[in-house]
Formats: sequence, C-alpha cells, structure tokens
Amino acid sequence: MTMTNHATLTLGGELTVNRLGFGAMRLGGATAAERAESIRIARRAVELGVDFLDTADSYDLGLNEELLAEALHPYPRGLVIATKGGQCHPGDDWIPLGRPEYLRQQAELSLRRLRIPQIELYQLHRIDPLVPLADQIGALTRLREEGKIRHIGLSEVSVAQLREAETITPIASVQNLYNLEQRRSEPVLEYCERRGVAFIPWLPIKPSTRSDGVVAAVAAEVGATPAQVALAWLLRRSPVVLPIPGTSSRRHLEENLAALTLSLSDQDYDRLDSASRKHD
Repeated sequence: MTMTNHATLTLGGELTVNRLGFGAMRLGGATAAERAESIRIARRAVELGVDFLDTADSYDLGLNEELLAEALHPYPRGLVIATKGGQCHPGDDWIPLGRPEYLRQQAELSLRRLRIPQIELYQLHRIDPLVPLADQIGALTRLREEGKIRHIGLSEVSVAQLREAETITPIASVQNLYNLEQRRSEPVLEYCERRGVAFIPWLPIKPSTRSDGVVAAVAAEVGATPAQVALAWLLRRSPVVLPIPGTSSRRHLEENLAALTLSLSDQDYDRLDSASRKHD
C-alpha cells in the first residue's frame, strides 16, 4: 500500500481512495421512506468525495448490497465497493462460515446483487475455526484467479493469522475493531503499517467516545465534534488507517467527513493517545 498524500491511500498497490470511507451497514429501512433516505445518504456520501464503501453479504441478508446498487449503479469511475463473505447473520447471532463452496456461492451472489463483473476488495468476514485457514484463503485465491475478485482482505484477525494468510497470497487489507477506547488490535495495526497493508477500523467512533472527558475537551478547544476528533485521531494514528464511519443520518455523514479537514496539534494528539490507552 502506497500513500499518495495525507488524504489518500492505495489499496493493493493500485486502488487509490480517499482516507475516509463509508460503512454501509446501517443503511436499509423497514419502510419505503427509510429506504429512500438510505439511498439519499449513499448518494450524498459519493457526492462529498467518498470513494470507498464497505458492505457485506450478511448485512440485511444481502439487501444492503442491493441498496447500494440501486442508489449508485452505474457506478462513478473510481468508486470502490468492498464487500465481505464468510459469516452469516440469520438472527441475533453472527456465525462464521468459511467452507470453500460457501465462500464461492456468496461471492457469486455479491457480484449479482452489486451488478458488477468483479469485486475490487473481497474480505473474509471472519475466519471459521472449523475450516483450515488455507482452505478459506485458497477459495478466495481461486476466485481472484478467475477474475471475480481483485484483491483479498481479512477481518478480525490476529498477527499470527495475518502472517499465515500472507504465506498463501498477498493481503490488501485488514478490518478489525479499533477506536480510541478499543485498541486491542494495536499489534495488528503496527504489523499492517510495517507491511504496507491497509488497516480498516470498524466502529471507528465508539458511542461513549462522544461524551468522554478528554475527547470532549479537545473537541471544544478545536471547535469540532467529539466524533470528528475521534476520526481525526485515527487518521493521524497511521497513514495506513482507512476509517469507515457509518450512519443513517445525512447530518452525521457530513460532520464525519469534515474530519478530513481537522488537524490535531501534537499536544492534542498525545492527550487523546494517552487517554485512550487507559481505556483499553
């Protein structure tokens, strides 16, 4: 992964995107009005310069992918829609499913729902502990060889798992839980930085961060929202970080994207960093 400037990064050596993406998981809606608003939010995100969208086949049983296609197809040039397979969400439970035949089936369904000939970044949503990792990565490698996916990513992995996967095929990205209050994936981020692998923190804005004392104090001092401060800290934390804040509010979308213009002083960054390590 090569940085082109502070505001962009390049996935897999060739897909350059802006460093604030959008997580589409919260888009949807039980009513026609809610769905229409979700479509407007997706379109507004792209209008504001978002060119990296993250979804998954398990979000709303595939309807999330279909919504993005309805909102944005035909897609503007340079837009990257990353999706994930390897986990199902039939009710309240999230169940890893990494059998090779299942991964192939889900990738094919994602292609159909997104109306694209190739998935530019396909991420293994979770490693299935009941299936050898080599079999799961092997299935994605075969899909890439067939031209159905372009780059392979992983989600919620350890450094050891990432290293093992890299012995099989290049890994373009890792998507782990990471924010100001949850930094257990620090070793993974540090490894990604050394290896030039994009690190995509999911849940980049932890809800309680909005009222955290230090975050709120810095936000008040710099004239920003706590969420903007949390995102600005992530962007400065490492050049390989690609946050994907999600929302079902156009106002929050616009607030989040404004974090790209927020510069934290060394002192403010250090205050936030020190406070966040106490939480974890």
